[in-house]
Amino acid sequence: MTLRMNREHVLRRRLKLLTWLFIVGLVLSGATAIPLPPEVSLLAKILGSGGESSEWARWLLQVQTALRQTQAQHPFLFYGTDWLAFGHFVIAIAFVGALRDPVRNRWLFDFGLIACVLVIPYALVFGGVRGIPFWWRLIDCSFGVFGFVPLWFCRQWASELEQCVKSQRRDEVQPSGLL
Repeated sequence: MTLRMNREHVLRRRLKLLTWLFIVGLVLSGATAIPLPPEVSLLAKILGSGGESSEWARWLLQVQTALRQTQAQHPFLFYGTDWLAFGHFVIAIAFVGALRDPVRNRWLFDFGLIACVLVIPYALVFGGVRGIPFWWRLIDCSFGVFGFVPLWFCRQWASELEQCVKSQRRDEVQPSGLL
């Protein structure tokens, strides 16, 4: 009984840690969608993209130029990235349910796993349609891979936790003393 309660405590702690990691990742990736022009300018400054010799530098300068033009001529288009950020924030809020009750809300881990898997074909197909370099699409795909790992563990641990809880309930219902 004590061993099972210790295991339940360990599982709950692990689930909270990885769920928080996923939530923070969603919030941070969403927040980075809002200030795109200054972010890209800072990145260009830090990485010293002045020399256009590498493919990375050329791409970064192209993105920086496009963002500056868009900001000057069509700033309303950035409203789309504001909504992208909002979507990340709302999904992060939904995962609070998994923090509160990971067994009852285990479906959130399934939902997240499915979304992470779908990132890969979505990035590859629509990145190709939009002319995004393949290596950048792989970076986008990595968000799905890095999100999948903690969610997979959470899904496994939530299932195990459910078994611990069920077993504990069975023990509480059955009389344990001798007649």
